[in-house]
Amino acid sequence: METATFGAGCFWGVEETFRQIPGVVDTAVGYLGGQTNNPTYQDVCTDETGHAEVVQVAYDPARVSYEQLLNTFWESHDPTTLNRQGPDIGTQYRSAIFFHSPEQERVARASKEKMQASGKFRRPIVTEITAASTFYRAEEYHQKYLAKRGVSHCHI
Repeated sequence: METATFGAGCFWGVEETFRQIPGVVDTAVGYLGGQTNNPTYQDVCTDETGHAEVVQVAYDPARVSYEQLLNTFWESHDPTTLNRQGPDIGTQYRSAIFFHSPEQERVARASKEKMQASGKFRRPIVTEITAASTFYRAEEYHQKYLAKRGVSHCHI
């Protein structure tokens, strides 16, 4: 099993997107990349903790590659909007890849360069690529939020 962590806007929809991929064995939503210890959802929503809403993906690399997960990441949000996805605004909604190994960093940076060169996006990609720090699991009511409600997306 390996771990990948992505920020691509509101974590409810991001989690649901990754849960649908064969080879993804588990997901958890939470907060990463900030300076506050043990932040709550209310803390992160102040836009003062520095955390991004993220989904942490446990996956079987024999069934799905990190590159495939990155492709889903690029396809599932707009990586050209700084601190915003759809109607959600704030640093907690930033586009981010948090790598867990030097190999993930290398692959993520190459993937970003490839996406920028592809011409798919008219504006520059603003996705940050940063080493994963402490992952703070979000409150239980956020876990698999959309699945619990029988819906597949939030507001897009």
